[in-house]
Amino acid sequence: MSSLSLVLRGAAREAVDTEVPGLVDHEFASRLAAKDAALWGPAARDEASKRLGWVSLFEDSRALLPRIERLRGELAAEGVDRVVLAGMGGSSLAPEVICAVHRVALTVLDSTDPQHVRSVIDQDLDRTVLVVSSKSGSTAETDSQRRIVSEAFERAGIDPASRTVVVTDPGSPLAEAATAEGVRAVVEADPTVGGRYSALTAFGLVPSGLAGADLESLLDEAEDAAAVLTEDDPANPGLQLGAALGGTRPPRDKMVLTDLGSPLTGLGAWIEQLVAESTGKDGTGVLPVLVGDGEPELTRTADDVLVVALVDPDDDDSDEDLISSDDVVRTGGSLGAQFLLWEVATAVAGSLLGINPFDQPDVESAKTAARGLLDAPAPEAESAVTDGAVEMRGRGGAQVPDSVVEALRGLAAAVPQDGYLAVMAYLDRTAEQRLEAVRAQLSALTGRPVSFGWGPRFLHSTGQFHKGGPHVGAFLQITADTAADDDLSVPGRPFTLGRLITAQADGDAEVLAAAGMPVLSLRLDDRRTGIDQILDAVDEITG
Repeated sequence: MSSLSLVLRGAAREAVDTEVPGLVDHEFASRLAAKDAALWGPAARDEASKRLGWVSLFEDSRALLPRIERLRGELAAEGVDRVVLAGMGGSSLAPEVICAVHRVALTVLDSTDPQHVRSVIDQDLDRTVLVVSSKSGSTAETDSQRRIVSEAFERAGIDPASRTVVVTDPGSPLAEAATAEGVRAVVEADPTVGGRYSALTAFGLVPSGLAGADLESLLDEAEDAAAVLTEDDPANPGLQLGAALGGTRPPRDKMVLTDLGSPLTGLGAWIEQLVAESTGKDGTGVLPVLVGDGEPELTRTADDVLVVALVDPDDDDSDEDLISSDDVVRTGGSLGAQFLLWEVATAVAGSLLGINPFDQPDVESAKTAARGLLDAPAPEAESAVTDGAVEMRGRGGAQVPDSVVEALRGLAAAVPQDGYLAVMAYLDRTAEQRLEAVRAQLSALTGRPVSFGWGPRFLHSTGQFHKGGPHVGAFLQITADTAADDDLSVPGRPFTLGRLITAQADGDAEVLAAAGMPVLSLRLDDRRTGIDQILDAVDEITG
């Protein structure tokens, strides 16, 4: 496979022609390679100075590989070959795509849904190693997952410490606690790399390597691309893609991201987090919307939408129809090269948008709201209306009539002309995946981009854009009741997973509604029946 390819058409090409000459004149690429923290303005300088380790990580990352391989061999000798990764955001999304592309098994635990977590701990513990990935260890989801899996090990007669590998920043509370507990290994990551830029650091490499991914080739791919991406050259694909993301005029702030034959399984979800969390702030940004093959036809003519196709560059016909249209970006290549390309492009886009691409202030606002609700649940903004297995509530002006059909029809009508609809499902993303079908149907109904996120996973991704970007969203939130017998207690914490995921959903809805955006919350008293009812309602509206 070619290491890197990029083709731009229409508004994307116009942005390149307008913005790239100035980026070259200002030596953006070489200054980025030199870790110049001034590239994003005075307000971002302090944060940027602490977050640029990702541009020169190859020597340190390669030094990790023998240790990872030894640890994998030791575990395999003990019959331990199932890797479970507890981590959120960049800590889980990069290993997930690395393992998918390299065709090795990795179980990602990035949910607080009790049903999902139970499905992970109820099988194969005798051959499981838990990798806990968190820069600080204070992330509520990861801390809860670690505690629950450790308790499951103990119940199975397995010493949790012997089956736990921790990836964290040096000196973090997690590093100190893990060392004191005597866990199998503590791998310290580069603290100058933010989570969503950490694909090629210990956060991406340790779980992927333990699962059997070829890390040497991954780093080779990225290092080969770095030689091109650090050049002050108009042909630099990082400058070009960054200009397309952040330099279109008027702004194309919805990026419809489609896979048209790319062999890089799952790359879109990693790009989604990187771009949304990095750019969605100060009322601006780019919202990635993952769609199926062919669906860009729905939004191709919208002047606020840019279509990005992930393709196989070795297949000349993989996107022949799409690439002949206007306002399209086409990119493909090896995984390591794509990681570095999108990281550079996101840094470029941040500069053009005038924002700090290394912080995530509105992720913290949702966390704060959730913590508050764990202690004292907030009163409902409006009384509930029940239709069958679904209890409906409206916030931020969302109307709640007597039926799910009419509630959904009203929410679709509330999507602004220049806006988007976000479906946010706080459910089991493996067992209840069929719910994703509503995304394409609602997009056809509204004629606008519709994103789909599994909670709380999306809170570390598009959740930042929802609150920090332009306030032009409408939100469909889907949650479920958890019976006491099905819930999971969090050892050492005064709450259950059911209570935690409810607080996360309510806290997010509270912040969105406070920003003046409509939120329709559907709570299912029975998962199967409730999902069937929602799917039937969407069919009725769109049929």
